[in-house]
Order: sequence, then structure tokens, then C-alpha cells
Amino acid sequence: MVEGLTEAYFRVNTLVNQQLLSYNKFLDVGIQQVVDRIGKISTNVEGFELKLGKVRIEQPRYYEVKGGYRQILPNEARLRNLSYSAPIFLEIIPVFNGVERPVYSDVFIGELPVMLKSKLCYLSTLRRDELVENGEDPDDPGGYFIINGSERVLTSIEDLVPNKLMVTNERNGVVSKIFSTHFGFRARCVVERNHDGIYTAEFPSTPAGIPLLQLLRVLGMEKNEDMLNSFTQEKHIRNDVLLNIEAEQSANREEAVDMLSRRLSPGQPPEFRLNRMENLLDNYLLPHIGVTKAARIDKAKYLIRMGERGTRVAYKEIAPDDKDHYANKRVKLAGDMMEELFRYAFQFLIKDLVYQASRADARGRRLQVHTLIRQDVMGDRIKYAMATGNWIAGQTGVSQLLDRVSYLSTISHLRRVISPLSKKHPHFKARDLHGTHIGKLCPNETPEGPSCSLVKNLAVMAEVSIGVEEEEIERILKAYDVKE
Repeated sequence: MVEGLTEAYFRVNTLVNQQLLSYNKFLDVGIQQVVDRIGKISTNVEGFELKLGKVRIEQPRYYEVKGGYRQILPNEARLRNLSYSAPIFLEIIPVFNGVERPVYSDVFIGELPVMLKSKLCYLSTLRRDELVENGEDPDDPGGYFIINGSERVLTSIEDLVPNKLMVTNERNGVVSKIFSTHFGFRARCVVERNHDGIYTAEFPSTPAGIPLLQLLRVLGMEKNEDMLNSFTQEKHIRNDVLLNIEAEQSANREEAVDMLSRRLSPGQPPEFRLNRMENLLDNYLLPHIGVTKAARIDKAKYLIRMGERGTRVAYKEIAPDDKDHYANKRVKLAGDMMEELFRYAFQFLIKDLVYQASRADARGRRLQVHTLIRQDVMGDRIKYAMATGNWIAGQTGVSQLLDRVSYLSTISHLRRVISPLSKKHPHFKARDLHGTHIGKLCPNETPEGPSCSLVKNLAVMAEVSIGVEEEEIERILKAYDVKE
């Protein structure tokens, strides 16, 4: 009976289904989102800018020296040491002094490696006998890439969940932290409560130990009464707030702004200090709440909630969060990794485009979009990362050579999950088998030695959902009037 159920399950689901779904989502939504986020490119040429539109991706092809472009199948790419990749076309409309002058509907901007058996791959539509005819194993699951003739797999990475507040007991006190993520930018924001009850805050590009109440004043909570009323009126929390008001050095917003700006940019002129402080508060402090001035009061309220949670954990009213609980983890699949890489490579394409426009203008040439784009700029960066495994933000070993020792080792490699923690440190808690791993991760399959339990494998019937848009969930929660 059990055997029948397993067979029925795998008739519908492949063992690498999550990788294929994730990559397909990247093709459908991810690429267009990265482009839409930029929208318009302002060049250094006066009155000339570029408007970005729809992305179009064709099926894999290869350019023969004699004969031009033709379609290419994975086996040929393996045998001839080629990359199995597809061309990306982007609608770029030149705008001269506010007037759009569309000449080309879309421009070839580079190539994107194609995952085997994904919706872009030719193999996804072939029958078993057609696969054999084209030199493919009909039981091969796909889910990997072919770069310069080598089969490369993007291993899934487990990480702490973004945009979720977590409170833990540390040596210096209670730490409330959140990895605030906004369009690929990740900011670690912290509110710490020491053993005496003093709150301090920290966020990227700032020194540690900024008094929380000083930060709240700068964000728009000027009066002490406003702050006291904004915190929950519980005895322990009220005591902590009164203590912090007493310990605070600034009495009003002007003093708080001056002190904070001096701390963030010591020895700089006032105008520079204020601009830098405002930029850090808007873009680096809790960016998932908003990156405009209007969001500052919401950020202040969120920081207050972070402080309150810290006090409750310190007084043992609530338990601290467990970092190893799998509800507090997320697994980044191939599609997420590709989106990160594409965003990074696309930025280089834009920089090069701006440079080429300035150069063409200086030499008195006509500004034509198809001559300004250099196709290799983006494609080479994507290809290099996938060929070496050196990903953005200094991550290494993301792209690995697919293990073909046996069919089982191939399947195992395609379902591998690695932890970003360093192998050199003990990390006893992170290596322990947690109760929440049951049904999600295999309790037995892990290497011996330094990477023991940091390299895991998905359980045979575990599925990874590819996620939904946050806005949709927020809309539902607001419709049901959910406050927290």
C-alpha cells in the first residue's frame, strides 16, 4: 500500500520539483521585477534617458561562426563544452528631452543559463523516446545547468527568515534583531536591552550603542509623554522607559539630531552630517517598512515593539525565540539565487550603458540604443559566478559540479541544503538535530567532519514552497483587521 502511494506521488512530482518551480517563477516574475524596480536610466548626457519595458526570453540557442544562430540541445552543449543558455531581450525606449522615440521594440542584452527540464528547456516538452533519440537519459530529473560543458547545480541555502523579529538572550543582555529585506538589500537592525534596562539600537553603517530614545526623537517622537504613551503601559516596560528617559542626554529633537549626526559623521560639516543621517535613517533603518520620510514614524513604532519584546524576555514573561526552529528558517532555492545574481549583473549593465552613452556623446556619435549595449557585460558576470561558485556578497560554493558517481548521489546533490555558518566554529546548537526537522530534512544523510550537520539533505517527500508576494498577504491581513 505504502509503495503504491509513493509511486503515485512521484508520478506527479519529481525529486527536483522545487528547483524547477523556483526557476520558472524567476523567469515569469523575478526578471521583470528587477527591471521594473529600475524603470528609467538617467544618463550623463543632457536631455537623454532610457525607459525600460518588458523582458522577453527565447529558447536556448548558439551562434555558429558559419551559419549564425541555431537551436542547441543539452547533450550537444556537454559534448562541445558550450553553455546551455538563452538570449534575453529587453524593451529599451530612448527619451530625448521628455519625448519618447521608440526605434527597436527590444534589444539583445545578454544570455541567461537555462535549467534543464525548466519551461525554457527543449527537454521539458519531449517524450521518453524523443529524449533517448536526442542522447538524453529519460530518467534524468534535470534541475541543473550546463556551463562550458560542465553540469553545475545551485545548492539551496538555508538562512534566518527575513522581516521577522527575533529576540534572544545574549551575554550582554537581551537582543531583539530583524533582518530587514527590501528588494534584495538586507539590513540587520538591532535593539539591545542591557542588564540594567538601558536600550540601545544599531543598524548598518552606524556605530553600536546609539541610545534608542535619541533615535526615536530624531524619527519624530519629540516629547517624553509621546514616548511613554507609545510604549505599552506594563509595569516592567514603563520602568525601563522612565530609566532610559532619565539616562538620555538630549532633551529635544534639535539636540537629538545634532548628537546623532555628530556620532554618525564625526568631524564633518553640518550639512553633510544631516544629509548622511537622513539617508541612513530612510534607507538603512528597517527598509522593509519603507524608504521614504513618511515611513519614519512607523519605524519608530516598530523600534518600540522591539524594545518591549526585549523587556518581556528579560523578565521571563515570554520565552526567547529559537533560531534553530525551522519556522524561523527559509530555504533559498535556485530561482532566488538566480534573481540575486541577475540583479547584481544587471546593475553592471546599467553602469556600462551610462558610460557608453557619455563616450558616444563626447565623440559626437548618434545615440542609438542597440550600439550602446554591450551584450557581454551582463552575460559574462552571470557565467563567471555559475562556473566558479563565487556568488555575490562573498558567498562561495553556491554553484557546484554535479555529482555523477551514481544516480542516487545525483538526486542527493540536487536536494542538498547548505548552511551559511562557518565550518571552523563549533556551532553545537546549529548542528543538533531539531524536532522541527522531522519530515523536512533527512536525520541521517550528512557528511562527517567539519561540515557535519551544516550540509543537510531534504527528506525524500519534502516539498519547498516557492513563496507568494508579501503585498497579497498584507492585503488579506488588513481585510481581516489583524493588528499584530
